[in-house]
Amino acid sequence: MKIAFVGKGGSGKTTLSSLFIRHLATTGAPVVAVDADINQHLGPALGLDEADAAGLPAMGERLPLIKDYLRGSNPRIASAETMIKTTPPGEGSRLLRVREDNPVYEACARAVELDGGAVRLMVTGPFTEADLGVACYHSKTGAVELCLNHLVDGQSEYVVVDMTAGSDSFASGMFTRFDITFLVAEPTRKGVSVYRQYKEYARDFGVTLKVVGNKVQGQDDIDFLRAEVGDDLLVTVGHSDWVRAMEKGRPPLFEHLEDANRQALRALRTAADATYELRDWERYMRQMVHFHLKNARSWGNERTGADLAAQVDPSFVLREAEPVTA
Repeated sequence: MKIAFVGKGGSGKTTLSSLFIRHLATTGAPVVAVDADINQHLGPALGLDEADAAGLPAMGERLPLIKDYLRGSNPRIASAETMIKTTPPGEGSRLLRVREDNPVYEACARAVELDGGAVRLMVTGPFTEADLGVACYHSKTGAVELCLNHLVDGQSEYVVVDMTAGSDSFASGMFTRFDITFLVAEPTRKGVSVYRQYKEYARDFGVTLKVVGNKVQGQDDIDFLRAEVGDDLLVTVGHSDWVRAMEKGRPPLFEHLEDANRQALRALRTAADATYELRDWERYMRQMVHFHLKNARSWGNERTGADLAAQVDPSFVLREAEPVTA
């Protein structure tokens, strides 16, 4: 299952995504965790010290390797240089699977040991001072989008992506790549403003969106969120001494997380698992092609000097078992 955590800056989305990743790891589920946030805090939230987190290999810096591997023998892609972040897979493309070993994971993923299990962690890489004025952060997250386009994940396999804050993910089609999106919202007007934006943008694309109320202190906060987001409110989370200890660098064993918060994490997993039966691979491919053609027209053709519409294989459908051609 592909799962995104979104929300405004400071909402607690990285903390909640890290708790959810820990929860999945304790069950023995295979997990690929991806930090696609401009601030790159997921590694420390999973217990890495600052030096280890800073030393993680950046996907954005390994984009040529990623493109070359995913291109495979696809005859519609003349070269890896003509691939862009939205390039869809076709006959001959290499695909990524959660449980396998492959050159992309070898170059970009690192194992993070958690009490109760381990996960693969991948990071886009930080937006550095050298990038200011000359680079767009989407050049970093493009590596994530390209991998998601070529990812085939199954039931009880999890790819959890900590997205960049706010509605910035709508600058590409990456917001359609997920089975479910958890929007973390505080019980304030600013806290729910991103929800309204996300709901509006996602409406036409069949995005499954659920709200996680965070920093909730009482029934009045719950009533406020319910009035603002309605049935999209899935669970609420309050203060956590466990999280406070983690933020101080002294996390206790995860089994000591408060019962109420453990129940909330179980509710997130139940909601994610329930979307498995809703999967529509044909729609998934249509959306992929839609955003690829849009990007090709707006900038991709000019930048690569190629007709990127020709990369679309109209008979190819990505599927969980084996991709098929009609």
